Amino acid sequence: MKGRVLIIDDEAEIRRNLTVGLTQEGYSVTACPDGISAIHELRAAKEKGIAYDSLVTDIFMPDIDGLKILKVIKVQYPDLPVLVITGFGDEALKLTALSEHNTGYLDKPFEIPDLVAALEELVPGTTGKGGQPAESTPALRESTSAYLTIRIDDASRSMEIYNALYQLEGVQTCEAVRGDFDIIILAQAPSKKEIDALFAKIAKMEDVEVVSVSEIERPKLDRDVDEFIEIYSQTVKTKPASTAAQKQPGTMSYIIVDIDKDAIQQIFTTVFFIDDVVFCDVIDGGSKLVGMVTGHGAVGRMPRIIEKLSQIEGVLRVREATIIKLVED
Repeated sequence: MKGRVLIIDDEAEIRRNLTVGLTQEGYSVTACPDGISAIHELRAAKEKGIAYDSLVTDIFMPDIDGLKILKVIKVQYPDLPVLVITGFGDEALKLTALSEHNTGYLDKPFEIPDLVAALEELVPGTTGKGGQPAESTPALRESTSAYLTIRIDDASRSMEIYNALYQLEGVQTCEAVRGDFDIIILAQAPSKKEIDALFAKIAKMEDVEVVSVSEIERPKLDRDVDEFIEIYSQTVKTKPASTAAQKQPGTMSYIIVDIDKDAIQQIFTTVFFIDDVVFCDVIDGGSKLVGMVTGHGAVGRMPRIIEKLSQIEGVLRVREATIIKLVED
């Protein structure tokens, strides 16, 4: 046997053709239709003492694109040969892939001999050694965090109320928005009791109507996916969500996504890895996601993001609240 190859591609015909072709060339092949199933396969193989000698991954997939998988794989298995394949690549994407250690690139369509040649050009490696679990870290948030949405009953006092809310201790972000409510606040405190006290204080303010209060929850993900996201967060999304949001260019919006909570893992993972999503939080017992998205200033861009989110299986409704810039940073 030449080696054990893991293939990730969302197209069934391509998975079948690559599996048959590489098997005929003397490889042992396992094929996965998406990133999450590949994450599970790598963990299961490791626990069984089975090592993969190569990874072949497409880039554009329904849950996690191949370049993001590549980032994490190279942390877990730095010497594993990875071949990135795509039918929609360009020079910039190729350079991004090739910048990773021991990684090759192949444009579709190609023949099996081309694939074999590309694999053989890479330095031999394996998942059997050097696998690194995510560093032991505390929960995503050590303190209690929650969202508060409010309406302002007297529009003439909007700026006055906004300024008062903005300066309250415990308020991490305070954004004026255009949507079903007027302001969304992200608050953080050492305990839920202190969060409740802050929100009670806000509720007593004149001309302020509290629409909702939702504590942020840790998403219920299985061990493999949770570890994958943790590694990605540590190596790529290194800035706190509030800081990252402030650094984004273009139009910004909050999104509130009603979901089938039985499908939270697939939905949360898919939304988390969408490039235009700055951050994504779980609220209301796993029945809703709150996130921030950026339109990069492109006219009509935001509706396309909302449409993309709406097409994810298990997403019931997507609402948008566009941020209104009231003060300069």
